[in-house]
Amino acid sequence: MRLLIVGSLSGQLGTASKMAMSRGAKVAQVDSIDAALAALRSGRGADLLMVDVVHDIGTLIKALEAEHIHLPVVACGIGNDARAAVQAIRAGAKEFIPLPPDADLIAAVLQAVTEEHQGPIWRDPAMGDVIKLADQVAPSEASILITGESGTGKEVLARYVHSKSRRANEIFVSVNCAAIPENLLESELFGHEKGAFTGAVARRVGKFEEAHGGTLLLDEISEMDVRLQAKLLRAIQEREIDRVGGSKPVKVDIRVIATSNRDLQAEVAKGTFREDLFFRLNVVNLKLPPLRKRPADIMVLSEHFAHKYAELNGVAERPISEEGRRALLAYQWKGNVRELENTMHRAVLLATGAEIGPDAILLPDGTRPETESRPAAQATPPLGSGSVAGAASAVISAAGSTRTLVGRTVADVERDLIIDTLSHCLGNRTHAANILGISIRTLRNKLKQYGDEGMQIPMPAGGMPAY
Repeated sequence: MRLLIVGSLSGQLGTASKMAMSRGAKVAQVDSIDAALAALRSGRGADLLMVDVVHDIGTLIKALEAEHIHLPVVACGIGNDARAAVQAIRAGAKEFIPLPPDADLIAAVLQAVTEEHQGPIWRDPAMGDVIKLADQVAPSEASILITGESGTGKEVLARYVHSKSRRANEIFVSVNCAAIPENLLESELFGHEKGAFTGAVARRVGKFEEAHGGTLLLDEISEMDVRLQAKLLRAIQEREIDRVGGSKPVKVDIRVIATSNRDLQAEVAKGTFREDLFFRLNVVNLKLPPLRKRPADIMVLSEHFAHKYAELNGVAERPISEEGRRALLAYQWKGNVRELENTMHRAVLLATGAEIGPDAILLPDGTRPETESRPAAQATPPLGSGSVAGAASAVISAAGSTRTLVGRTVADVERDLIIDTLSHCLGNRTHAANILGISIRTLRNKLKQYGDEGMQIPMPAGGMPAY
């Protein structure tokens, strides 16, 4: 993890720096906010900023937002200065670390804010086959395409490949192509020169240059506009990029990994994804099976998340009861590992007895997982059952559902479907778009429209949405 400290390293902040390094962080230091911004623009990337409260943290955070530099900020200062702590949090800092520093607190904050990255957790043979292939191709320089449904752990596998590669000691840079607006993605990837466009207040190095010598992950690449794909193809083939507004190409040395939750061959057929880029990326395809097709992983992951969130929330760790295990194994987990993780986090908080039982294993709407895994079986009686009453009941139920839509516009029904699906996905845009069968860009545009109309939009777990 890369930590950039803003402030003097003398005294207590220097001690905090040494504690972070002892926990494996790579620490850099600058004396001012302007120097921090200059370092980030130049490609000296960071995963976390630790800022002394003597600096104007609010100004720093606004500057980062204006230049679309996304990374968490932690404030630090003298422990008895409660006013400074409150002001820092209100300004947008994720945490406040009192000084003199405590080693355990430093470690906890680093882990909580940056989410310690670890390899895949698996036990199922289906997942084992994927890991075996990943181990085989990781030492090569080949581009790798990781595919699978939303929530299966594609970024986790990408980081695992990097850790097993010859570039393991170099930087790993991730870009979420679905989360960055189309008009900003080119600058995010390739950088820009000062004055290249409105808001380009200084030269900024893009992710390709930042990842020089290491690995660049292009997450959800299928959401990239086809016009930008041509420039990306050239960058991957020629190993050189052109900054927006630049006058000469810049050489880069990177290994590219891309992910997609869509069928890229189908996207090629539709004309929304370049065939030549697909072949360039798909030298090796690591296809992650959905969680429902690797059942042996469900319990090992459930136990891992139960331990993780009990420790994170400071509550007693409880084993999962037999009834709870049956409920977890019976569910289809359409949201895959991400949905399972959210469910176990909720279960840890809701459990009251000596074990985590089925009463604590609930979906966001309060229903139990096993009741949602069988809706089709309950909705329509089986053919040949002879149940006229059951068939009539199904027809009446369907007619009733239709009547509730009569008199409403298509736009109203579409809006409610999108908002309800997003709520079910705990605000996760990518997961919701996958369920709805639309692109993340279309979903983002719809949500922006609804927000402008004054509707309350479900928030993602990580914070503010990016429309």
